[in-house]
Amino acid sequence: MRDLINRAVSLGLGIAVASKEQVEKLVDELVKKGEMSRADSFAFIDDLLKKGEEAQRKVEALIQEKVQKAVGDRKWATKEDLERIERRLDQLLDRLEKS
Repeated sequence: MRDLINRAVSLGLGIAVASKEQVEKLVDELVKKGEMSRADSFAFIDDLLKKGEEAQRKVEALIQEKVQKAVGDRKWATKEDLERIERRLDQLLDRLEKS
């Protein structure tokens, strides 16, 4: 069972999305079954959570990289830019209607 968990950690995503409570519950069951000592369980939980956090950081960095690559150096209009353009357009329409 412990090997299976370690393989899941190496994949990264499985443990990255698991909550601390889920990990603790799983380890408690391993302790109850005698597959792990209570002392080992604390270090194991910390190790799993650290690996999960690292995997999550890697996934976030990969997503950020992919988004940046897709967006590139394009400059996108902000909400404020659009509001400013709408105000300017309204002003120009008002001028046209008055002429």
